[in-house]
Amino acid sequence: ETEPLTSKKDVSDCSKGEDCKENGLLVRNPKSALRLAEEGNKVHPSQGDKGEAAQISNGYSGVQSSGPCNGEQQLMELEDRETWSKKIDFLLSVIGYAVDLGNVWRFPYICYQNGGGAFLIPYTIMAIFGGIPLFYMELALGQYHRNGCISIWRKICPIFKGIGFAICIIDLYVASYYNTIMAWAFYYLISSFTAELPWTSCTNPWNTGNCTNYFSKGNVSWSLHSTSPAEEFYTRQVLQVHRSNGLDDLGGISWQLTLCLLLIFTIVYFSIWKGVKTSGKVVWVTATFPYIILLILLVRGATLPGAWRGVLYYLKPDWQKLLNTEVWVDAAAQIFFSLGPGFGVLLAYASYNKFHNNCYQDALVTSTVNCLTSFVSGFVIFTVLGYMAEMRNEDVSEVAKDTGPSLLFITYAEAIANMPASTFFAIIFFLMLLTLGLDSTFAGLEGVITGVLDEFPHVWGKRRELFVLGLTIVCFLGSLATLTFGGAYVVKLFEEYATGPAVLTVVFLEAVAVSWFYGITQFCNDVKEMLGSAPGWYWRVCWVAISPLFLLFVTCSFLSSPPELRLFDYDYPYWTTVVGYCIGTSSIIFIPIYMVYRLVVTPGTLKERILKSITPETATEIPFGDIRMNAV
Repeated sequence: ETEPLTSKKDVSDCSKGEDCKENGLLVRNPKSALRLAEEGNKVHPSQGDKGEAAQISNGYSGVQSSGPCNGEQQLMELEDRETWSKKIDFLLSVIGYAVDLGNVWRFPYICYQNGGGAFLIPYTIMAIFGGIPLFYMELALGQYHRNGCISIWRKICPIFKGIGFAICIIDLYVASYYNTIMAWAFYYLISSFTAELPWTSCTNPWNTGNCTNYFSKGNVSWSLHSTSPAEEFYTRQVLQVHRSNGLDDLGGISWQLTLCLLLIFTIVYFSIWKGVKTSGKVVWVTATFPYIILLILLVRGATLPGAWRGVLYYLKPDWQKLLNTEVWVDAAAQIFFSLGPGFGVLLAYASYNKFHNNCYQDALVTSTVNCLTSFVSGFVIFTVLGYMAEMRNEDVSEVAKDTGPSLLFITYAEAIANMPASTFFAIIFFLMLLTLGLDSTFAGLEGVITGVLDEFPHVWGKRRELFVLGLTIVCFLGSLATLTFGGAYVVKLFEEYATGPAVLTVVFLEAVAVSWFYGITQFCNDVKEMLGSAPGWYWRVCWVAISPLFLLFVTCSFLSSPPELRLFDYDYPYWTTVVGYCIGTSSIIFIPIYMVYRLVVTPGTLKERILKSITPETATEIPFGDIRMNAV
């Protein structure tokens, strides 16, 4: 028997207590919109029964209602889930997330440090067998199950739900320091609106007697204690680290950086408060603008004297480096953190796709664009470093000693300051850094927002704007420690420990849960429903064995030799390593805690509890006509 329903209103009316026919079946009628009745205790259709329905595109998302109709039945409630306005919005958002500040400073440095052109071999191998399969896996999971990083585990393997909570904590840690780096760039941007850039001379109030200008017209004697104007502007005016004695004495808060960060979070809030409909439009600027600027800077750098020296230093292969294990570890870590699985972002973004969107093609396109951007960024950086070496009459290796943010804020800033039209190039360069960082921040916070809203729809489902406001306030308050005079030391500590090993652990467990518990056959069938063809043996082998081993290899390498931190002239004390591991553990501790909680609250014997905890508990939604049906 069936009950005809002509609108979604009829469905909600039924759930409020109107009579529903029993022993019915959901069918699609060309004349009526829906016919619905659901038997209370029927077994859901098997995976193999979903093939035909999967060929029809969906428009709605159906979820099981919290209460039965007439006491015996379960009602399928239809609700709209926001989707991307255009396919290009999704692609730009993913590219904007993956291409961030690390592509500009981290890849060029790691490349020349690990054998130049020879480094591209392990980098490509790690991308093919580790990074891209994990990237594809997360896009497929998010698009099929249409849930954020927390609630998606009810449909995969409930005992691993703690992974979702760990991801949210990691994203909050990233937001607490990553946006501070953008605040530095914003400070530089404001300071660039002058006829003479403030980091070109030694006559400013913040300069010391050691300040020595490389590019002055007179004879310059460079001593061991000499510092450049760009270095002093960065350390003494922007960061003011001279007013801090280290992590045990951070000093006061810089009000200038606080205002810069407040403005950045304001931009972030109004870009993401309405969801992907608004952020998908903002990324048209934030994701494309950096490529325009990179092209301008590449052309400008290539025309500078000595540019060829930098390019040669960047790409000259050192084949002996390939015998060094650390090179392979660096290649694996670079491709992993560049593509960015494990932060919940790919799950969130893909969940707003249409069901039959070609996520396989998306994974290949966006990951390729990301890797090529890293490679091209190296030319942008090293043509300028070659110019600096030419001007100083030094080797490129001496000029390229700065790493991380210092490479951008000291070395590159100094080179720009001594170019013709320096003000123009400084403005567009720091604008580029801002836009590179903004869409990555949009993505990181969207991972948290989608995860929480999908997990607690009755609490926050209709209050997205309020939740996003609270989240941005929490992130801003969490960033206050990084805005102190010793904030740069905190940023370095969080960058090395808060995200690295924690994210690696999260994605390793995610790959294990999907491939070994949910089942690689089941997952490949899910992909087949969306795309019409199942992934081949290459992808299956990568997901089951190679990618988990890839992650285990990088994680063990990190834990076996934790980084010895040093920033400027400050050597981090030993206790900071302990603090760093505590910060990293504070997120992934949610995974075993939830596993124990799950086993305790699940009724039955221990064996029954384990079996229930690793069996999907919520129906998987598949498309059927203009709705999505529940099935397992």
